Amino acid sequence: MSIFQWMAAFILLFFPTWSHAADTSTLDHTTSAIGIVSLVIFLFAYLLVMLEEYLKMRKSKPVLLAAGLIWILIGFAYQTHGQSDVAKLALEHNLLEYAELLLFLLVAMTYINAMEERGLFDALQAWMVGKGFDFRKLFWLTGSLAFFISPIADNLTTALLMCTVVLKVSGDNRRFVNIACINIVVAANAGGAFSPFGDITTLMVWQAGHVSFSQFMPLFLPSAINYLVPALIMSFFIPQERPQTIHQHVEMKRGARRIVALFVLTIATAVAFHAVLHFPPVMGMMMGLAYLQFFGYFLRKTLVRSLARKTTIAIANGDEEALKRLGSVMPFDVFHRISRAEWDTLLFFYGVVMCVGGLSLLGYLHVVSLTMYSEWDPIWANVMVGFLSAIVDNIPVMFAVLSMEPAMSMGNWLLVTLTAGVGGSLLSIGSAAGVALMGAARGQYTFFGHLKWTPVILFGYFASIAVHLMFNSALFTL
Repeated sequence: MSIFQWMAAFILLFFPTWSHAADTSTLDHTTSAIGIVSLVIFLFAYLLVMLEEYLKMRKSKPVLLAAGLIWILIGFAYQTHGQSDVAKLALEHNLLEYAELLLFLLVAMTYINAMEERGLFDALQAWMVGKGFDFRKLFWLTGSLAFFISPIADNLTTALLMCTVVLKVSGDNRRFVNIACINIVVAANAGGAFSPFGDITTLMVWQAGHVSFSQFMPLFLPSAINYLVPALIMSFFIPQERPQTIHQHVEMKRGARRIVALFVLTIATAVAFHAVLHFPPVMGMMMGLAYLQFFGYFLRKTLVRSLARKTTIAIANGDEEALKRLGSVMPFDVFHRISRAEWDTLLFFYGVVMCVGGLSLLGYLHVVSLTMYSEWDPIWANVMVGFLSAIVDNIPVMFAVLSMEPAMSMGNWLLVTLTAGVGGSLLSIGSAAGVALMGAARGQYTFFGHLKWTPVILFGYFASIAVHLMFNSALFTL
């Protein structure tokens, strides 16, 4: 291979996407001027992404521009060879795959935002603060909740919720905040690894059809070990002091519990579409959005009657605080919840998919596939995926594996799902949860504070792999 092919192979280990790059009908531009220029454009765009914190520029901007430029070059290249239809089909394929994932995530984010607006997470937080736990109990409680909530509410949302609790009860104990945030990141990433809804990477594996919904369950024990091993070690360094807290009563808004029930029904609908009808699960999620829209309509239509009843009760009881809360009630608006989705992340996701989809069409993905999954044992390749996801976000890393479509057993597909999900816990920048908590607990949870505990987390990483290889050995036969 030429130096440009080797350079592209290294880069595309981190940034691939679903595509038909290895299709024999495509042209090989790995050493052409168009291929090299496209590679440079992408490198420069991603350099700007990595400098986001210093440039104060949203990460979606450079990759969106780069995607357009790369596909312009591809369009000219394929038009010159009379193969415009090939490039068009590849472009449409990437757009379709992205659209499915975009709509799926959009519905999930809308439900999470709706639960937040109804005060569900605030009520949970108030309950935890009001119990008066000491630091060690709080450490275990926030970690355990992060592990069990993230399979449903996604690891990023869960980590932010638990971090808010830690910050509220920690006072000036910066050491506790740091170690508790590390525990939350590890727990949220581990919990998200055994559920299609816990992380984008598990969702991608499920939607690609390599693992069915029920087949994720063998990852529960390895994921639990990944969380418990470092948590047990770190817990010995937690003081048994009781933090000073002020309890605040939080009342959930009308319909909060019913929205949770609708979210569970939405998940069941998505699973049914995929398992029974063999349709993309996004169809079930979009149907679930209709559930929320109709319920929002019901909440708006019955708001006046509900306020009148609650006002009468508050006046009878002389509860002035309740009257104030009722006076600030706003009608539920599902489209306002949709607008609060993390659009910069979703657009960044689009930019990466389209950029690397273009580079893959130029022939680079075939080079990577030969290097990683043809020359290495798949178990070692999948273990390496975890280390890659600690350096770069696990989403593009998982795209690499899905794009190569290696012939792997169910055990190996579960292994790469596990490693891509929990490998990001090795560094604070390795997962969305870690990056978010560095912002939420700025100055208290830091990169080097996390790095201090990386050997302990690494021990849990290898322990979880060993447990998977041992207890799920029957799944490794093709």
